[in-house]
Amino acid sequence: MDGMQMRRRGLFGAGGALVVGFVLGARPAAAWTDKPVALDQVDSFLAIDAAGRVTAYVGKVDLGTGVRTGFTQIVAEELDVPMASVAVVEGDTALTPDQGATYGSLSIQVGGVQLRQAAATARRALLAEAASRFGLPPEGLRCEDAAVIAPDGRRLAFATLVGGRAFSLAVDANAPIKPPEARRVVGRSAPRVDIPEKVFGRFRYVHDLKIPGMAHGRAVRPPAMGAIAEAVDEASVAGIPGLLKVVHERGFVGVVAETEWAAIRAQRALKVRWSAWAGLPEQAKLWEHVRATPVAQRQVTSETGDPAAAIRGAAKQLSASYDFAIHTHGSMGPSCAVAEFRDGKLTSWSASQATHNLRKQLAMMLAMPVEQVRCVYLEGAGCYGRNGHEDAAVDAALLAKAVGRPVRVQWMRHEEHGWDPKGPPTLIDLRAGLDAAGKVVGWESEAFIAKGAGGNVDLVAAELGGLPRESLSSPGNIVHNLAQPYGFPAVRTTCLRLESTPFRPSWIRTPGRMQNTFAGEAFLDELAAAAGADPIAYRLSVLEDPRGREMLERVAKLSGWQARPSPVRDQGGEVLRGRGVSYVKYELVRTYVAGVAEVEVNRRSGAIRVIRFFVTHDCGQIINPDAVTAQIEGNIVATVSRVLKEELTFDRSAVTSLDWASYPSITFPEVPEIVVELVDRPAERPWGRGADRGDRPQRRHQCHLRRDRGAAAERALHPGEIPGGAAGDLGQHHAAWWVPRGTDGSAQRGGVSASWPECRSAVSRPKPLSVVSSSGPRSAIVGTEAAKPSGSRPSPRSQRPVPASETRTSQEPPSSARRSSAASVPKASR
Repeated sequence: MDGMQMRRRGLFGAGGALVVGFVLGARPAAAWTDKPVALDQVDSFLAIDAAGRVTAYVGKVDLGTGVRTGFTQIVAEELDVPMASVAVVEGDTALTPDQGATYGSLSIQVGGVQLRQAAATARRALLAEAASRFGLPPEGLRCEDAAVIAPDGRRLAFATLVGGRAFSLAVDANAPIKPPEARRVVGRSAPRVDIPEKVFGRFRYVHDLKIPGMAHGRAVRPPAMGAIAEAVDEASVAGIPGLLKVVHERGFVGVVAETEWAAIRAQRALKVRWSAWAGLPEQAKLWEHVRATPVAQRQVTSETGDPAAAIRGAAKQLSASYDFAIHTHGSMGPSCAVAEFRDGKLTSWSASQATHNLRKQLAMMLAMPVEQVRCVYLEGAGCYGRNGHEDAAVDAALLAKAVGRPVRVQWMRHEEHGWDPKGPPTLIDLRAGLDAAGKVVGWESEAFIAKGAGGNVDLVAAELGGLPRESLSSPGNIVHNLAQPYGFPAVRTTCLRLESTPFRPSWIRTPGRMQNTFAGEAFLDELAAAAGADPIAYRLSVLEDPRGREMLERVAKLSGWQARPSPVRDQGGEVLRGRGVSYVKYELVRTYVAGVAEVEVNRRSGAIRVIRFFVTHDCGQIINPDAVTAQIEGNIVATVSRVLKEELTFDRSAVTSLDWASYPSITFPEVPEIVVELVDRPAERPWGRGADRGDRPQRRHQCHLRRDRGAAAERALHPGEIPGGAAGDLGQHHAAWWVPRGTDGSAQRGGVSASWPECRSAVSRPKPLSVVSSSGPRSAIVGTEAAKPSGSRPSPRSQRPVPASETRTSQEPPSSARRSSAASVPKASR
């Protein structure tokens, strides 16, 4: 066999449990295992084989964020084993516990914490077993390099103590984890375990999976999203060599062939008569459609005092409306999956971020017992949210069932852009009143958002084929962060949960939190301008949370912020330069982020250029600083892309932005310089830092470019498309939000430097770090002060053509932190 295959090895322990390691190599056996997967069992999370190698089992999966490395660090730390001796199995429903879907930046906060507690329980058991054999109290023993060591130097390897046998222990929530001062792996940057294989082209994705007897399938999608296949002409593809079958189930149509090319030919050539359907709104009237959609529920997310009365009696009243466009996930590679039925059981291999949920959906759709379905995660194209991975898995399952052979399905680019679920449109109205001193006396907001939460997203094939499904609307928990972190005396924030939304919704990179923060922070800038106040000082005047205040104060220092009201009046020249600030406490319960953006706008062309971002970030205990930095940088890159480049287009029947030309994303020359300061709190539990955390402040900075323009310039703009706030110095403040567009309506792409961005990295730690040049190897150890003093401007882009990142990591207490400068090449996983 060629390609990627898999094998399993099993060893029965004395307790009768099967200790399973899962490695890339040979094909998996069809039978399920008896391995425990309950959340309260150590054996559900960990196994140590006869050679002393450790396997960690986690229900969370690495979607490109680097959490696999974080899980490895956690296990290596708690068990005192080398990272190289730890393998991680993710998202296999037969082998891993169900820790929930991989979303909400909960992989480390939930999945990692559960894994660490299991490892701490295992470590205590290993010490106890060694103590019994040594005849010594466990308090005098220590673990090191996969062994327990006695004071006299005697060693017992983990392989001797438990290798190949089950722990047969319940996870003890009180088992002590290592204190911060004893940690040698957690809290330090470690190289991503997956990057070498990816850089050198050896990594095997789900797209590379091959199993014996595998055929290739393709779904034939209707030209209109709600159309039904009234007639299928199988004779139209009868002459294609290798065609095995045409599958037709109401609106679901597919083909299966011996080769991938034969399947593609049949997909293109098959003649189908489709019913007519034109159920989408006119894109030009999208926001009128949103306002007119029936409201299924009024959900008040915060309420204090009587804001309506306070606003009516205020010395000054302001209002604004903000919208955020529909986005697609736009994964770099199209979705892919393989399915096989054997002995009445289904195995599905996919890049699903929720394999335990997908298992239930497949069982429901196929009317099978859930115990007869196994879903296995294999890495695919990175995604931050529910894209097309699960839908490809369903296509493969239906086609495999139809032909009785394993079937591989790979989507094409037009399918990925056209049929993956979308981030729904968001429209937010805000009102506020100020007293004579410019203080907020009342705040009201209403968000027009899709109903539903973070449940399973309906599967395309099940919907088209009229097969059993949950019929849920699952846009994610998009109500969060409409409530404000600030201490306004009277507040009411309300979510108007709409009965329907134009496209099948799903969560897409920080759903709701980003849009709601974007609107709230943009409006707060309007209030600060009306009060004649500095935007950071205005926030600090109403922010009581000390950790939030620290983030704003740190970002002001990091960016060299000059305290003054915004905007600057009467700017001259062709290019206007502005800055903006934003702050978020994620869901008002965890992870603090503040950001400052510097933006340029060309008066003549309307072209927007994001020059640099400064970010301060507090996610509690940091497992891997470099991974946190990579995520923040990725968030900023995605933010710039979504705000300035990306927008779904559609007609009354279907999506029309089906490729990268019609749905453009950011290019390397458009990436801004990025400067990050991390605050590490090693004595606290880790919070999320991944897909979502850095998005909200950055999102606001670029969206809202406020200017007074003449009639000629105004004709080149389209109003209300991606509103929001941040380049607060660019001109007069209005409640009309503009995005520069070409005179033909296309997104403006001019005025971008051809040089690569610079994202420099300066890391502060309790001990000095090496300096890494963007063009050379490590150099000398630096002292206690950073190479670039706080508040000074980064060097011009022209001095450093290769992008790098600047990160500062501060540990509590802040005064003990040392600074050093490290510039690194870009992360391969961006």
